[in-house]
Parts: sequence; structure tokens; C-alpha cells
Amino acid sequence: MKIKLLPVFLMLFLSFGISAQETTSFYATMSLSDAENFKKEYPDEIEIIAQKRNEAAVYLSSEATHLIHERVLVHGPGYIFKASREDAIRDLEPMEPATEFNLMNYTITEDAIVNSTLNLINTQNIEDHILELVAYGTRYHNRPSATQSAIDLKAKWEAMAAAYNRTDVSVRLYDHVNTGMPSVILTIQGAVTPEEFVVVGGHLDSTAFPSFDNAPGADDDASGIATMTEAVRAIFEYGFTPDRTIEMMAYAAEEIGLVGSAEIAQQYNNDGVNVISAVQFDMTNFNGSANDIVFITDDFSTDQDLTNFLMELIDHYNSTGDHVFTYGTSLCNYGCSDHASWTNAGYPAAFPFEATFDQSNDEIHSANDVFSVSGDAVHATKFAKLCVEYLIETAKGESVLSIPEVVAENFEFSVVNQNLMYRSLNGNNLEGITIYDALGKQVKQVVITENNGVIALNNLSDGVYIASVQVTGKGAVTKKFILK
Repeated sequence: MKIKLLPVFLMLFLSFGISAQETTSFYATMSLSDAENFKKEYPDEIEIIAQKRNEAAVYLSSEATHLIHERVLVHGPGYIFKASREDAIRDLEPMEPATEFNLMNYTITEDAIVNSTLNLINTQNIEDHILELVAYGTRYHNRPSATQSAIDLKAKWEAMAAAYNRTDVSVRLYDHVNTGMPSVILTIQGAVTPEEFVVVGGHLDSTAFPSFDNAPGADDDASGIATMTEAVRAIFEYGFTPDRTIEMMAYAAEEIGLVGSAEIAQQYNNDGVNVISAVQFDMTNFNGSANDIVFITDDFSTDQDLTNFLMELIDHYNSTGDHVFTYGTSLCNYGCSDHASWTNAGYPAAFPFEATFDQSNDEIHSANDVFSVSGDAVHATKFAKLCVEYLIETAKGESVLSIPEVVAENFEFSVVNQNLMYRSLNGNNLEGITIYDALGKQVKQVVITENNGVIALNNLSDGVYIASVQVTGKGAVTKKFILK
């Protein structure tokens, strides 16, 4: 997770291992405002080679990363590594989506399966896995221990699938161009529409300053890897078979500019892979804020519809009972984690995070990012539950993912003169309406007792909002509207 400290050196490799040579400069993209501000202060350490809209293609010296480290800028600048000048300039243009997909009609219908699976999540398993990863000492991407951690994780995931006799599961290493560390990808083959993919991911590598050889990375991001692993294990224990294909990814070399996830997402785009959505789990175990889960809502890196759906999952499954937790929103910086790679490749992505940006773990990217900073894995367990909810409700297939056309066609929704007017035309019962602002914050919730009516919005300021209308037995219809 590149939040508070960026890596001191960015490696390009002619050979891999401890003796790999560090280059004196590298190409990247970053926020244009950050690039311009940095250029004013350190004109010899950065070259802005191109710009478009709010982004810049840059050429950074290794000294620039020293300076960034010394300044410890909470809100950036962040950057995304590019292999060449041409790549940096080209990637100022967003990729076209590999496929067409409709994200407006996520539904929540699998209560029995989800609730049973939530009860199977084991906090001790998450703690044990975090400690396993910390024991490598460092998982800095060019160290042999980083590659070994990927090889061992592949074996762990394979053994987990075999223990539950999951013959629909395969695990592979994904070799990269710009790092010698492989990523690890577990695939659960979809039973009905295997060509449609639901992705969860987190990065396996770690970093620390001043010594890359002492980078335990307990929170950043052993916690995310352990969180996803336990979520998928619980799904295996329940016996859930997805209609869509599920992939769980442990990315290499996130800490040097999202290298692993960027290569994977770009290849998926090039190959026309239909990724329905991708959710990032990067830092899940430090309880720094009043809300348990904080959704990153940067417009340039997250999909609002997907983020709203994750919030709806929490509203539905985690507002009462044995699995209660809360959520809020925050902003990250440019390219702050691997979700940005999927967004850049034209796919919807979301990023639930452990705390607000300014209240997250201060010990990341240091030798002090150890498990005792968090104390236990209770906080990460909440993310494992959200991961289960997301995977089951999204991978269940087209037959139940989208609201049936008859529901959408027989539901009227309009906003006139600061009033939201709704009506069900075919007898489907409406239970409630929840309204979110453009940052994903819930601003109004109304229980509905009749199938048509009016909701006053005069207490809301002008702007873009999203209304989620709960239909009894059908899930939710999500619609965007503008209030002015």
C-alpha cells in the first residue's frame, strides 16, 4: 500500500535477486498537480514529459523518492510505474473496457448461503496466516524470500482447495516482465458462465526504509492476503459453487508502482477477459477509525456503483446480529493500491480500507509493521466477512445478478422540484429507499409502506446522488440521479 511512504528506490531488473541493480531514474504517471508542485521544489529530480487532464507522465530520479520519503507526504504524491517513456505517455489515455457490462442492477438475494458462510470464518486462521507471512522477514519484490513466499502461497492455496475436494479450483504463478517476483492466482471455475470473472486481490510484497531486508509487512499487506484466504476457505467449507468464475490474486511488486496488478489487468484487457468487478484488500487489520471499514472514493480510481453495492451489502448483512460492523468513506492518493490497475484497464474496481486515510497504520513501510501493532485479527475478520458477501452475491450468476426486466420496466422513478417520486406498476412490494451522495456516503434512508409515493429531498444540496430501492424478494434497483 503506497499511502504514507513511497519506496525509496524503484527497481528495474536486468537480473533478479539481492544483487539486482537499481536504476537512477524511472518513468511513471502521477497526479498533474503533484508533479507540478514537486517540479517547483525539486526541478532537477523530475521531468514532466506529457500531461493530459489531471495526469502527468513523468521521469523521476531515485533521489526524488528519497525526498518524497523525507517529506512523508500523507496525501501523495503517488505514482504508477511505467516500463518506458512510450508506456507512460500512452497510459495517459484510459483503456477502453474489454467488454460491455451493466453494473447498475446488483442484487442481494443469497441470505441463507451468506449467513451460513459468515459463521464459518475463523479469526485465528487469519492471525496464523499473517504471522506465516511476517516470518519471511522481508517480501521485498527482488529478494529470494519474496519469490519463495509466492511459491509457498501457491502450495497453501492448492492444499486448501484439496482439503475441501474442490476439483473446480486451480492455482498458478503469474510471471512478470518488470519484477522477478510472481503473482499468485487462485481460480474457481464458474459453473454456468465461466467466461465472466469476479476478482478479489491484495499485494503479497512488502517494503521498508531504510532496509528492504527487514520488511515484515504484517498489515501492509499480509493482512489482506490472510483476509481473502480465510474468506475463500469459508466458501469452500460451506460448499458454495459460483456461477461466475472467481479469481483471488496475490499481486507482486505493488510497492514499486503497482507493477504486478498492472501487468495482469492490462493482459486481461488485451485478451478481452470479462471482469465484472475487482475489489482490493490492502491493509485490513489496523483499527484506527470510528468506522470499521472505510471505502476509498477517489473518482479516478474507484467505481461508485460497485462501492455503493459493497455498502449495501454491509447495510443488509452487518447492521444487526452477530456480524455487525460499520463503514464510512475517505480519499486516498493517486495510484495508492492495486485497484487503480483495474480501473486503468477499464474495469470497475473498489477499495475497502482499514481506516480513514489520515488514521491508518503509521508503521507501514518500516520494520515496525508487525502483528503486535494490531494486537489480534478481529478487525481483519470484518473484511473477510465483506469479502464473502461480495463473492457470493456477485458470482451467483446472471440469473439473479440483475433485477428481472419485468421489475425494471414496471418501476417508475423520477426527481422533480426537490422531490423523489417512485411507483411500482406491477405489484412488486417496495421496502425502502437508501440515498448515497457522490462520495458514497449514506445521506437518507426511508422505510416504504406503500408502492408509490414521494420523498422530499429539500434537505440535500445540489449534486449527483444514487438511490437504492429495495424490492421485496428481488434485491435492489440502483439508479443515479441529479439534484439541481
